[in-house]
Amino acid sequence: MNYDVIAQWSEIIGGIAFVIVAVWLFRKYALPAVRSAAIARNADLVNAEKRRDDLRAEVATATAKRDEALREAEAIALRAQGDAQREADAIVDDARREGTRLVQTAQGELERGRIAARDQLRIEFIEKALLRARELAAAQVTDSVNARLVNKTVDDLSSGASD
Repeated sequence: MNYDVIAQWSEIIGGIAFVIVAVWLFRKYALPAVRSAAIARNADLVNAEKRRDDLRAEVATATAKRDEALREAEAIALRAQGDAQREADAIVDDARREGTRLVQTAQGELERGRIAARDQLRIEFIEKALLRARELAAAQVTDSVNARLVNKTVDDLSSGASD
């Protein structure tokens, strides 16, 4: 039997086995992690949208309260114009500040959600690029390069042991 052929088939079978194990590991560990991360991000976005909708409802309530305060201020203006104007201004200012604060809070939470999703996407891209770089590096290391690296390591270790 020709040992070169056996060695070649051994490398082919080993490579196929490596690919099968790599695919299996990816499907078993990486894919569920990616899926769960996507589900978690989607849930976070749904929660952020719900909070935004709740805050919009609060803004609508605050606006309705402001409008009611303005109507009351007009009724009070018939009896006492000066007191009614001060009361209306205070209510309107409070309602505007509260509405502005609620809108700013909702915008901040939405932006934080976007940033977190963007960061997660960057991390995934970096991980994929590193995996691809490792695959390319492994594919470019030939037997002669591997033998040279092993010999250099052995020489370094042996020279380190004699020191």
